[in-house]
Amino acid sequence: MSVLVWFRHDLRLHDHQPLWDAVQAGRQVIPCYCFDPRQFGTTAFGFPKTGAFRAQFLLESVADLRQSLQALGSDLLVRVGQPESIIPALAKALAIETVVWHQEVMAEEVAVESALETKLAALGVRRQVYWGATLYHPDNLPFGVDQVPEVFTQFRKQVEPRSGVDPMQPTPKTLLPLPSVDPGRLPTLADFGLTPPAPDPRGVLPFVGGETAGLQRLQDYVWTADCLKTYKETRNGMVGANYSSKFSPWLALGCLSPRQIYETVQRYERERVKNDSTYWLVFELLWRDYFRFIAAKHGKRLFYSSGLRGLVIDWKQDWKRFEAWRTGMTGFPLVDANMRELLATGFMANRGRQNVASFLTKNLGIDWRMGAEWFESQLIDYDVCSNYGNWNYAAGVGNDARGFRYFNIPKQAKDYDPDGIYVKHWLPELQAIPAAKVQEPWKLQSVEQRRFGVQLGEDYPQPVVDLAKSVQANERIYNAARPLR
Repeated sequence: MSVLVWFRHDLRLHDHQPLWDAVQAGRQVIPCYCFDPRQFGTTAFGFPKTGAFRAQFLLESVADLRQSLQALGSDLLVRVGQPESIIPALAKALAIETVVWHQEVMAEEVAVESALETKLAALGVRRQVYWGATLYHPDNLPFGVDQVPEVFTQFRKQVEPRSGVDPMQPTPKTLLPLPSVDPGRLPTLADFGLTPPAPDPRGVLPFVGGETAGLQRLQDYVWTADCLKTYKETRNGMVGANYSSKFSPWLALGCLSPRQIYETVQRYERERVKNDSTYWLVFELLWRDYFRFIAAKHGKRLFYSSGLRGLVIDWKQDWKRFEAWRTGMTGFPLVDANMRELLATGFMANRGRQNVASFLTKNLGIDWRMGAEWFESQLIDYDVCSNYGNWNYAAGVGNDARGFRYFNIPKQAKDYDPDGIYVKHWLPELQAIPAAKVQEPWKLQSVEQRRFGVQLGEDYPQPVVDLAKSVQANERIYNAARPLR
């Protein structure tokens, strides 16, 4: 009796219930991963759906999964093509009785699942679908997914005292070898029309995909560097490896289970210290859960211009200004430094994401979906639910949004980069400007520009908008929004 385990955003052996259940039942496990060409197409606004950094992290993660399976005596079948075609063909060729997988919640992924289930049913192949992406299982929530509160605080206050976190599933120690079948070649970036990105030494961390690297990062951050005890105080930093956990890339592809992180925090609290910081890391996992449950509740509305609130706003699609934002050439150092880091590394700190999203929507008035799609293309920690949920919130169209709220960019820069270390790290043309002036270079007199070796409009751009006037103009547009009918 054989079971095909279809790996998706769960590229790990630990805490993997479909895999563990098959092993416990004494079944021959046939692990499979499909590189779906549709994930390497283009977005609605024409960006690569999966850019080079994302794709490289994915390839590394799949390669690591294959190596881990080989170490247990098995292997990973790797195929390029649509899962709803490949998996039924494998099931027929290998006489597979059951196909199991972790379910997803958004339209594209659900459509693939539905098509696959239809074809497997026609072949008489059994299907079993599991939930494994969140800290809290839906069955343990004090409400159904269709009743998830529209405000995070209400969600948290009900879940924390009334819901439990299930224990992790064990990691298999050994697996039966595969039947006689070609395991398949791991594709390269070139196969998807992508060029390997050059590593940038200025990046906060040399991110490497896969469960092995994810577990090592967990060990390094929590135990070796002992940074968990100060997480809440340092999490808004932007320079260096350990100002925050950086677990998100491995969480996004399921190389790390949220319950693995949760149990590590619990052990840390028992063995070292329990404080606001240890709670805050779990709190962030709860936010991640919330975005997924809200996405499951509302479906495609998450992608509408009007967002979850159903607000029809006259967004601009100003490609010239969008390009300035995308390439880090807006004339506002905090925005530009973050966008250049994203271009160079595929990563950006959470504080930076909030600021650049606010600037795009509240200062430039540009359609938030353009920003969301650019993040989808570039971020190595891209998660559809978290990405689009956060962009809904930033644009003021999310379910938990609070009207026209915006980030005061100069104030944010002074609060979180007071010495200009971050902006100088990514904007070398501003290196000679003193810390007190570097966040607002547009205020430099001509004599100061000559003194500091930066000519505005040549070495570094003039601001693309007036901050105060742009906020006022876009607030008027926002306040004139009408409800979606």
